[in-house]
Amino acid sequence: MRILICDDDALVREQLKNYINAFFTTKDLKSPEIVCFSSGESLLADKGDKDICFLDIEMPGLNGIYVGNELKKANDRIIIFIITSYSEYLDDAMRFHVFRYLSKPLDKQRFLRNMKDAVDLYHTITFKVPIETRQGMHTVLASSIIVIEAQGRKVTVHTTLHDFESVHNMQYWLDLLPKSSFFQTHRSFIVNFEHVSDFDRSLVHLADDQFQAYLTKRKYGAFKDAYLLYLESTR
Repeated sequence: MRILICDDDALVREQLKNYINAFFTTKDLKSPEIVCFSSGESLLADKGDKDICFLDIEMPGLNGIYVGNELKKANDRIIIFIITSYSEYLDDAMRFHVFRYLSKPLDKQRFLRNMKDAVDLYHTITFKVPIETRQGMHTVLASSIIVIEAQGRKVTVHTTLHDFESVHNMQYWLDLLPKSSFFQTHRSFIVNFEHVSDFDRSLVHLADDQFQAYLTKRKYGAFKDAYLLYLESTR
């Protein structure tokens, strides 16, 4: 994981770096690479991976709104935190789907809660799963899985690129996939929240209605709550 900090205030950069290190130490997680920048120009010139970015709005030269838009164009999956004292920029920032909006001065406990959400999302985005078929083994990103469907003993993994007939049963997939992003709506369907278009009390529509999954009535409330919690974590 590579985390970027872009702020023209050296004290803020140091505070953010300390908070990030504290989070990973407390959680006993492997420390990420943390890279600091004092301007949007230097950040955009960086050629390295960009997984999570803490971005100030008001900076000399390129402002954070412009930089954030450019980062999203280059990598739609980058997780961006906006750090600023100016709430009037919120609407502009939300247009390129920032993950969180944190106000200065930073509240450490709020920062740590949001950092946990960001790391959880990062792991979901980058989590790879093996799909074993009778023809061989395939590795895909969990995020590319739209829905898993059982028809009798046949289990099909529908992904954004291809359908795979898995040699494993539904319980295997329930145990393997992250609970924060996947939900068993019916004994024959496991859906990925990322690809949900809409749903009612009996059906879940996925990938712009390319797929449908049954939703058991008794699971409707739990599914709705889990889906809203997923949306909250990805805002």
